[in-house]
Amino acid sequence: MKPLYPILMERVVPIAMVIFLVLGSFQAAMALHLSLASIRHFMEWCAPAYPVIAAASALLALSGLWFESRAEKLARKGIRRRRGWMMDVLARLTNRSALEEMLAREQKETVIDAEELAASLRARVIGQDQVCEDVATQLRRRMALQVRGKPVGIFLLAGPPGTGKTYLAKQLARQLDRPLLNFDMTQMSSPHAATQLFGSPKGYVGSDTYGKLTGGLKEKPDAVVLLDEIEKAHPDVFKKFLTAWNDGHVTEASTGQQISTVRCIFILTSNIATDALSEIADRLADEPDKMRAESVEALRQAGFAPEVLNRLDRIFVFRPLEGLDIARVSALEIEAMIDSYGLKVETGGIDPALLFEVMRRQDRMGPAASARDLARSIEDMISDSLITARQQGAKLVRVVQNEDGIVAEIADQSDAQQARISS
Repeated sequence: MKPLYPILMERVVPIAMVIFLVLGSFQAAMALHLSLASIRHFMEWCAPAYPVIAAASALLALSGLWFESRAEKLARKGIRRRRGWMMDVLARLTNRSALEEMLAREQKETVIDAEELAASLRARVIGQDQVCEDVATQLRRRMALQVRGKPVGIFLLAGPPGTGKTYLAKQLARQLDRPLLNFDMTQMSSPHAATQLFGSPKGYVGSDTYGKLTGGLKEKPDAVVLLDEIEKAHPDVFKKFLTAWNDGHVTEASTGQQISTVRCIFILTSNIATDALSEIADRLADEPDKMRAESVEALRQAGFAPEVLNRLDRIFVFRPLEGLDIARVSALEIEAMIDSYGLKVETGGIDPALLFEVMRRQDRMGPAASARDLARSIEDMISDSLITARQQGAKLVRVVQNEDGIVAEIADQSDAQQARISS
């Protein structure tokens, strides 16, 4: 039974307001000494204006109806938010304009500028211009689709180690302003590893928490999911991903909840069959369909799971670095290593002889050589001098190669600043 007081208030208050309005009108008329004759005389005096007032009122009413219907249509399309005369609760409690900008950005995210994205990727991923352009083109096409029951894209980046596959995935997430979920599949080589990604069934250890993948996608449904070195994952882990790629959802084992994957991008990396894939990419650079077919066959012969290959949208082959691209990547790796010690590399502070030696080493060792391995070996040589430079308050260092090997020297900051001014 509902309380009596709220019901009485809902029904009595409107009637009381009308009574008070009528009594107030009589009281105002008496205070102004108005009579019925004076009121009738005033109404007759205003009679010529009645048609004009009626026409203006009708026009105003029609304009209001048109605006209301138009606003409803725009609001349903998500183009316009309805506004009232009173302050909106969002304007009072939060930053409404920022929220509307976020909503508009999410709606416009379905269409991206492929040329701008490709240029941004080419500027950061060295030596893989064709791959950057192809990835940008594919994403533009797939993100523009209005209806789909699977992820935005399932891409395999194949090629030798140290050519920028993982780095491209990270840069793609950054350029698209999407969160990154990074999983090292070398740690998923056991049949029980799937519980780390998809959770544990009830009654098992860890069933009180979500898996790393399912929990991540629940909080960030538009993430870029990077599966690094996918070929090293256990077949049971592969099977779990087939539902995510084919049906557009993953199932959290602890709760049975289905989590959508239709807004995310899956990027897989692999180092197998690099020689065969490089040869195919060089030979069929102008025939993408034929290159994809032969690449799939090469990966299948190398032991890649056929059920995974059948669900890939595209395979992008990274080519081995050569020429000055090797020097560029090596210089960036050295710079990143020195930055990790809280120092900066002086402008022009990496000895060209050192980078030339890296290029010669790459020619001798071929794809087995890696810029990351070189950076680690250089770090072993100069780590002590980097620590000493930081303790002495240095900000800039230079890396040189002399008779004693590779050493890090403290650079004079005033000289460096003067050099930049003169240049």
